[in-house]
Amino acid sequence: MSLKKKEFNTGEPIAYLITWTTYGTWLQGDERGWKRRGAAGFELPNSSFKEAAKDKMKESSFLLTASDREVVEKTVRKHCEVRGWELHAVNARSNHVHVVVTSPDYDPAIVSNQLKAWSSRLLKKTSYPDRERFWTERSGRRWINHESDLDSVIVYVLEAQDLKGVEQE
Repeated sequence: MSLKKKEFNTGEPIAYLITWTTYGTWLQGDERGWKRRGAAGFELPNSSFKEAAKDKMKESSFLLTASDREVVEKTVRKHCEVRGWELHAVNARSNHVHVVVTSPDYDPAIVSNQLKAWSSRLLKKTSYPDRERFWTERSGRRWINHESDLDSVIVYVLEAQDLKGVEQE
């Protein structure tokens, strides 16, 4: 089997895969691995770190209900429409959100922050007026540089989530 080498796209990516988790559901030290701020790759589980992170939490952990997930997805769709960004896929799960978006000339961190902020506003307005924290501080942001990769990422976001068997309801 021969693998064709893809030419690297040195221009603007054709899209971003942006993922963020709900507050308190993936802490430093987590048994699934975790990201150390500013470091590449994942760290190994560490129960002491996880306990320390739990102790620092300002609110209880947060999981999205089915209706919350609808609010988040609708908000993401609307915000992308308002900004003129091309939304390829959105999938809000109970403990994380995936978005595949083309947002020319926007840093993916800005895109992520805007989507999280608007989703927080709507969740607060519709169901959680006293809650302050819905999401983790940061998000995962991956550049998508090829059409074939974009197709694969869209399938992953829209279909593969239900096949993983790790969803919390």
